[in-house]
Amino acid sequence: MTDYQPTQKATAALVLANGQVFYGTGIGHIGSAVGEVCFNTAMTGYQEILTDPSYAAQIVCFTFPHVGNTGTSIEDEEASSARAETAAVGAIFRAAVTPASNWRSDAELGDWLVDRKIIGLSGVDTRALTAFIRDNGMPNGVIAHAPDGVFDIPAFTQKAQDWAGLLGADLAKNVGSQEAFDWTQARWELPGGYSDIVNAKRVVMIDYGVKRNILRNLVSCGLAVTVVPATASADDILALKPDGVVLSNGPGDPEATGVYAIPTIQKLIAADLPLLGICLGHQMLALALGAKTVKMDQGHHGANHPVKDHTTEKVEIVSMNHGFAVDSQTLPDTVEETHVSLFDGTNCGIRIKGKPVFSVQHHPEASPGPQDSFYLFERFADAVG
Repeated sequence: MTDYQPTQKATAALVLANGQVFYGTGIGHIGSAVGEVCFNTAMTGYQEILTDPSYAAQIVCFTFPHVGNTGTSIEDEEASSARAETAAVGAIFRAAVTPASNWRSDAELGDWLVDRKIIGLSGVDTRALTAFIRDNGMPNGVIAHAPDGVFDIPAFTQKAQDWAGLLGADLAKNVGSQEAFDWTQARWELPGGYSDIVNAKRVVMIDYGVKRNILRNLVSCGLAVTVVPATASADDILALKPDGVVLSNGPGDPEATGVYAIPTIQKLIAADLPLLGICLGHQMLALALGAKTVKMDQGHHGANHPVKDHTTEKVEIVSMNHGFAVDSQTLPDTVEETHVSLFDGTNCGIRIKGKPVFSVQHHPEASPGPQDSFYLFERFADAVG
């Protein structure tokens, strides 16, 4: 076991459950937080990543060395809810954050992290940490920022060991919206930025931790969106007379959220409505159809993952963020596997044969990342139409 020491006085540390410590320089919120440590391979979009509700209860190690140099913009927030639970609890960087240099920036990363109570740690050997996660899986850890450099390492180690982790954790109802609301904002476009569009066809988004850009893509494809809480019943949703339903992304264990979500999804399938699932929504659709999900060792986190769409035989580069996956060997005969990861062969998409019901593991809204998967929103809009 090796403790990675900084070249100057440490003001922050990451303490893993096995007692391993990574020291560095603190930025952002002062204090400590426990979570699951994962790595993200995206080269851009750190603000979108840290406000993605799917990262709730996680500490994100960025493999790209220079993070924060372009500052932050209020337009790049991804969480639809402003509550503190809708973000990662910690962020780890290789290089120190320099002053922002971008025409869209309205706040420095350090100040932005303080506002969102996210603890930052820079000056860390992120290669060593990433290699550890690759070889040993995503560990529990405590990230701490203390300007006086005083850390109770044994207490943090014990806290990491005692934390229950994400397996069996229902986090969706804690990060999603608590009240229903309508969404009309479309995708960001030059030169005007965001615009509001009122569409005729209406879909209901079940909010397990939805990202704003998913909502924007639906609007840009000609759909009006009503967002409802994760705990909304099928009767509540059907009373809105939707033309289709979307199951959003979100954090935590799909089996835990599925305790209340699966019966609702099954009733919506029986109602013969077009249905689209994304990430956690994909996993819970699979569970509702009788398949199983499994916890992954290191998960998929990044904006550069190759996925093959078997319905077109095309390969697309996608954004991903998930620590659980659908076990394709458990899919029933009524369900077809449509997408697969070319990294490890894991399932990335399904559809019900003969029904306009389908889902994908990746994030087709691609913020941050490529736009290869925008066609999925068009495919859903066609089904609704």
